[in-house]
Amino acid sequence: MLAIGAAFITSAVVGQVNMPAPSPTQTIQQDFGMGKVELNYSRPSLKGRPVFQVNSPIGPLDKPWRTGANGATKITFSDEVMVGDKTLKSGSYVLYTVPGKSGWKVVLSKGKTYPGQEGFTTDDDMVALMASPAKMATKVETFTIQFANMMPESCDLQMMWGNTAVSFPIKTDIKTKLRKQVETALESDKKPYYQAATYYYEWEKNLPKALENINKAVEENKTAFWMFMMKAKIQKDMGDVAGAKATAAQVTTLAKAANNDDYVKQASDLFKKS
Repeated sequence: MLAIGAAFITSAVVGQVNMPAPSPTQTIQQDFGMGKVELNYSRPSLKGRPVFQVNSPIGPLDKPWRTGANGATKITFSDEVMVGDKTLKSGSYVLYTVPGKSGWKVVLSKGKTYPGQEGFTTDDDMVALMASPAKMATKVETFTIQFANMMPESCDLQMMWGNTAVSFPIKTDIKTKLRKQVETALESDKKPYYQAATYYYEWEKNLPKALENINKAVEENKTAFWMFMMKAKIQKDMGDVAGAKATAAQVTTLAKAANNDDYVKQASDLFKKS
């Protein structure tokens, strides 16, 4: 009886061993545009195996690949985006690829129940585009997907493994949403003149509108040196050099009073490249 009891205890202890996953799962959440993108995938390692070759056991050429390990790779957009020439509504999609020597087929699919390597069907494809692989000098041991070249309305989804890198662009529309927000906010009792000026200056490139709003902003905030800095930039871009220099002088005075050396330098540098 004692021997049986000891065997039972040993078996129970062994059953509780938690081994690390050979292809650990990673979830990435990236702020993008005015929303977020989330990516969930598993990360296999080379372990001396060839990749992206004919009949390779991992990432074989000219066959649908789940673009990771274990289950299918999934990407979720909180807002509408554009991939290639297609618009995708917010929601979750499966990402799979067909690696090729000269080009990769990259697909976003509505088929969310794929178990992984098998079962992909073009009937579920929402976006299918070609991407050119690039050769990297440094080998990447563990399969890696990341968001790169982050801009307000665009980013690249990069995939890297072995000496191969492939990327494709994702775009979103911020300007239309910002315009609606600004126009609505300017009809309220507390008008966001500075934010409106920033929008018209940086997004619409409408300098007269930007100047109109920044003038109202500094009228209400006579010590806001950052607002005066925006006004000086707008005046300079409109060709009003004298006005811009006068406003930059105000920035210097106000920033010094606030002990803000950064804006003192910005005001000083405004005309150095002129």
